[in-house]
Amino acid sequence: MAGATAARLAPNSGSATRFEANVATRDKPWVKYLVLGIGLSFFLIFLLLPLVAVFVEAFRKGWQAYLAALIEPDALSAIKLTLIAAAISVPLNLVFGVAAAWAIAKYDFPGKHFLITFIDLPFSVSPVVAGLIYVLIFGAQGWFGPWLSEHDIRIIFAVPGIVLATIFVTFPFIARELIPLMQAQGRDEEEAAVTLGASGWQTFWRVTLPNIKWALLYGVILCNARAMGEFGAVSVVSGHIRGETNTMPLHVEILYNEYQFAAAFAVASLLALLALVTLAIKTYIEWRAGRTIVEETTP
Repeated sequence: MAGATAARLAPNSGSATRFEANVATRDKPWVKYLVLGIGLSFFLIFLLLPLVAVFVEAFRKGWQAYLAALIEPDALSAIKLTLIAAAISVPLNLVFGVAAAWAIAKYDFPGKHFLITFIDLPFSVSPVVAGLIYVLIFGAQGWFGPWLSEHDIRIIFAVPGIVLATIFVTFPFIARELIPLMQAQGRDEEEAAVTLGASGWQTFWRVTLPNIKWALLYGVILCNARAMGEFGAVSVVSGHIRGETNTMPLHVEILYNEYQFAAAFAVASLLALLALVTLAIKTYIEWRAGRTIVEETTP
């Protein structure tokens, strides 16, 4: 009797639960429009409007003034230095991110949780503080400053310092994209490959890398975007030497402070284009990764 009663009540209980869930999400129309209005207003005011303003101001004096601002020697030097810093820091962070994610996800070792915490350190430390740390270590009055001066090695107010600062602020991006994914995937496939006689490199190239390729590309894109757009840490260690240690964000600041607004917005438009390209590639990778998952799970 009790079992029959429970069986009769079970469907009603489920229906009641589903009904309550539907009621909980069945808001009045004005609530929906209010939420949409707030979201769209923030998007238009804080995202779209500033982006449009950058391009409007960049082309205010016409194409000739725009191109002149981009091919000016100091601007070309800033673009070149930005690309150099990104070209060095991104591959190094790629190696570190993959190694750290593989170690954390596939192995157990003392201090594992401390390593995970330290990877997030650049997210919690101000970029300006990071730059000051490098000045304290490698500056003329820093720990290694006298030795570097004796051997005529320049790190602060030179390209090496800019690269070091860029690496510091960007190294969590790739690792943080890979660690959750590799932990969720587990170790079964790698252990099976090793059992079948595969070496460490064969296991990585044929098992691990295909499983993480989309997350790896996603992390590389985010890392590259941050490397090219970094301002705080680079500003501290660069010295603002025009034509030598100014990256694109620093060059924009100098032009704006000198009231060269059209030139400042012209260079800033390149950074805005970088953001748009990054967003497009990111969207494509997310779509492609989702499609791959569907294809793999579809019988």
